[in-house]
Amino acid sequence: MAASGHLILLVLCLAAASASAHNITAILDGRSDYTLYNSYLSETKVCDEINSRSTVTVLVLTNGAMSSLVANLSLADIKNALRLLTLLDYFDEKKLHSLDSGSELTTSLYQTTGEASGNMGHVNITDLRGGKVAFASAAPGAKFQATYAQRVAEFPSNLSVLEVTGPITFPGLFGAPSASSANVTDLLEKAGCKQFARLVVSSGVLKMYQAAMDKALTLLAPNDDAFKAKDLPDLTKLTSADLVTLLQYHALPQYLPKASLKVATGRIPTLASTGAGKYDLSVVSRGDDVSLDTGVDKSRVASTVLDDTPTVIHTVDSVLLPPELFGGAPSPAPAADMPASAPAPESSAPAPAPKAAGKKKKKAKSPSHSPPAPPADSPDMSPADAPTGDAADKTDSKKNAAAAAAAGLRLAATAACVAVAVAALL
Repeated sequence: MAASGHLILLVLCLAAASASAHNITAILDGRSDYTLYNSYLSETKVCDEINSRSTVTVLVLTNGAMSSLVANLSLADIKNALRLLTLLDYFDEKKLHSLDSGSELTTSLYQTTGEASGNMGHVNITDLRGGKVAFASAAPGAKFQATYAQRVAEFPSNLSVLEVTGPITFPGLFGAPSASSANVTDLLEKAGCKQFARLVVSSGVLKMYQAAMDKALTLLAPNDDAFKAKDLPDLTKLTSADLVTLLQYHALPQYLPKASLKVATGRIPTLASTGAGKYDLSVVSRGDDVSLDTGVDKSRVASTVLDDTPTVIHTVDSVLLPPELFGGAPSPAPAADMPASAPAPESSAPAPAPKAAGKKKKKAKSPSHSPPAPPADSPDMSPADAPTGDAADKTDSKKNAAAAAAAGLRLAATAACVAVAVAALL
């Protein structure tokens, strides 16, 4: 029985060591042909969405192709273009040339955002005559804009990085309204955050939010139910200055969509932060759930109202209470409902009374698998010779130091587990 238990331990250790997390920006770091592509992965935070996936194929563009793509595009449009170049399945060169019926539809990261109409977030991969593999949008009549050029890096069954000759686009992908033109209070009210919106307007903090939106802003908006919590301190006792600080505490001076919050570590500064860790908060992640920890309370990130690089608005389930204002044990308000008034920074005018919380809409789930492959029609583009085997088989001897270090750590962990298990068996 003991030997059996040790064998189970050995298997678990090997499985844990083999479960590797990838870092796409580290993999591309130092590869001079993809520096522009890599920089936009970081700026748009698409890198965090990629790193959160266990199985993914990243189609990368050279600096020349990337320069042509980003010309005259907003960051929000660039972000969607990068998402459409990220496939949620593993494709290496061998798989590209062995597609069923020579063609396959696969899901892209863009499809998971809920912004794609129908199957517009899917990508058509077709093995053309002469061995050339091309990529196109799933939109009817879409032309093949990108073809496979060469392998960049691969971690079998988990991550494949392939160079392609151009982006994948379709009419309507670009041109979404920018965050600067969005009506923040209207968005908050529609998302069921009416009380928060009123406080933001009456206090004058809305102007601070708007000033930060063009640079970087993550807004954490408590829903109306949060202001009705029985253990919520009496906010009417706050001075005008403290109310402003509280509302500033609900905003971060950086762009952090949910995927980026999930991987955030350490204390995160807010608009209220004054240095020395004051008015900072931290993130607690468990699976897909993300919560914000103030030191006094925790609040779950419930939904995303707006994600338009470099601005994102999340709703949260509780009012964030900084310990600098409320200490470790805040006193609850005498009544269960939100007080009818709250001080404004320059006057004692009461804030409007809260209304019942609106129901939150559930976001439609993205497809969990790729739809059936379309008929292999003759594409409009002329086939050409496929990349030579020499180009595809070039050694990746200069893989980034981060990826190599991670691999070394996994090997060391495996060796240690094996040694422990073997010693126990002996």
